Amino acid sequence: MSDAPRIEELAGKLAGLLPPGLKTLRAELEDNFRAVLRANLEKLDLVSRERFDVQAELLARTQAKLKKLEERVKQLETGGRAG
Repeated sequence: MSDAPRIEELAGKLAGLLPPGLKTLRAELEDNFRAVLRANLEKLDLVSRERFDVQAELLARTQAKLKKLEERVKQLETGGRAG
């Protein structure tokens, strides 16, 4: 899992926010935080940034091609009526 270091960091930060009286439970709570974070992230329908960027580029190229085709169809329609 590529987000493992971020989950570890977040779980550690959450455990660090515990009040002083709960410091003895810190390791156990940190494990629980980590498990909850992983379980909930797995439920989300996420894609990597790299895949998102690839799809965004593909969409931009497709839109550019569509625009050119629309312009060509308009030219053909205009030329067809005149001729």
